[in-house]
Amino acid sequence: MWLVALLAVALVPQSSDAADSPPNILLVVADDMGWTDLGSFGSEIETPHLDSLARSGVSFSSFYTSVSCSPTRSMLLSGTDNHLAGLGNMGELLAPEQKGKPGYEGHLNDRVVSLAEVLQTAGYNTHMAGKWHLGHSAEYFPHQRGFERSFTMVNGGASYWKDMSGLAPSEKLVTYVKDGKVLEKVPANFYATRNFADDLIDSIRKDQDNDKPFFAYLAFTAPHDPMHVPEPWQSMYRGAYDDGYEVLKAKRTAGAKKAGVVPDSAQTPKRHAMLPAWDSLTKDKQALEARGMEVYAGMVSNLDYHYGRVVSFLKDIGEYDNTIILFMSDNGPNPWVSEDYPGNRGSEWFAQFDNSLENIGKPMSHYAYGMGFGSACSGPLDLFKMTVGEGGIRTPLLVAGPGIKPEQKTEAFAYVWDIMPTLLDYAGIKHPESYEGRKMEPMRGKSLKGLLAGSATSVYGKNDFIGGEMQNGKWMRQGDLKASSVSPPYGPGTWHLYNVSTDPGEILDLAGEQPEKLKELQEAWENYAKDVGVVLSK
Repeated sequence: MWLVALLAVALVPQSSDAADSPPNILLVVADDMGWTDLGSFGSEIETPHLDSLARSGVSFSSFYTSVSCSPTRSMLLSGTDNHLAGLGNMGELLAPEQKGKPGYEGHLNDRVVSLAEVLQTAGYNTHMAGKWHLGHSAEYFPHQRGFERSFTMVNGGASYWKDMSGLAPSEKLVTYVKDGKVLEKVPANFYATRNFADDLIDSIRKDQDNDKPFFAYLAFTAPHDPMHVPEPWQSMYRGAYDDGYEVLKAKRTAGAKKAGVVPDSAQTPKRHAMLPAWDSLTKDKQALEARGMEVYAGMVSNLDYHYGRVVSFLKDIGEYDNTIILFMSDNGPNPWVSEDYPGNRGSEWFAQFDNSLENIGKPMSHYAYGMGFGSACSGPLDLFKMTVGEGGIRTPLLVAGPGIKPEQKTEAFAYVWDIMPTLLDYAGIKHPESYEGRKMEPMRGKSLKGLLAGSATSVYGKNDFIGGEMQNGKWMRQGDLKASSVSPPYGPGTWHLYNVSTDPGEILDLAGEQPEKLKELQEAWENYAKDVGVVLSK
């Protein structure tokens, strides 16, 4: 008991202002959303509520994540590197030489304390709804990691409808959990995006009379495939993408320039060598791919709508003005088609789905839009999810709330591990050195509070090295320079050097002009890999 009491003292708000009125926190995460999918980043997709959030606070145009879902989420909720938090690789993709190694547990490990655990101990109500993907077993469910109330899908992806179908034969049915208890079924009228928003609203309402601030984590599965959305969003973008993915990528680049999130000199990256030209596709294939993008766009607008419902609820109960709201995606857009998931192609299980033109977006379809429109959703950035290209690891970050300067855009580099220290800073809470008798990994991220308040222009200095790794893809950044090695099949696995401030499409390789700088960044990556325990796959 003395340990619990001591810990509670250590985690109480550290400043009198925070103690008087600690802010509520609403953390919203989209899944596999492209960097230019928001109107405020140059998109044609209608996202009025998230565009309002962008105007209300600070928009980050150089915010980095990992290349895929669970590694990003582990850094988001721990404030440290994914190789230290247990997700050195996605649990589903662990290589034989990674299994059993420290940092490759495949779940949020006990070397870190979660954001929810810290806030709960400090007196916050903690709520979650949406995708977890940080542990499939009961001992790793959100309820065990600090969330008092939760309704989650614990897997990487799933049908949005009541059938609970997974992405591949290895997970034919996914697991939904309510407050730590596995559900046998979901409601007959289930649609994931709506139901996640409903549950979060209900959770906040249930606890609003106990005079505690809340931390609400809304982890949408949208717009991750399979592409599913109800009407009217299913028909909202009919015909909008008939010109194809190359035209859309050029339009998104122009839109990003107009929105002021890339320089006017930014060029549109060339079509990837693995991607066929739009004009080479048959008319039927073009129609199918355009329909997939129509449904995807509808999913983004639907996400925006349900996010807006949550904000309206906070205004109705008088909590909006004291709530810090953050919105981000966990990584860039997915280049896969549905057959790319292990075991799908040619399987009896996958044959049950109807991916005809008329059924895409509806129940018992299983469609992912693939590299063409995935690349287009990155706009002026090159590549996509599963790569360390800018299109894979750069996502929008929008932050607004009390003490945050409105109508601001920043090109300052920030990383997903900065979110937890930022929120603890605003709450006036110190990160614990130990938790439940275990020594904790310290946070490696930095607070963005000064940048958000307008008193600072950056949080990382020109000499700071920040890097990452995932599935043998490597990157290291210092100032505006980024060295990266994109692993096969999407890249050659060789190092290149880019100024990503002026060249976000990573078109002009500076390795020949600045070999010593490239060598310096490569050495910094090697030091990073040793420090966090990277285990490369063979």
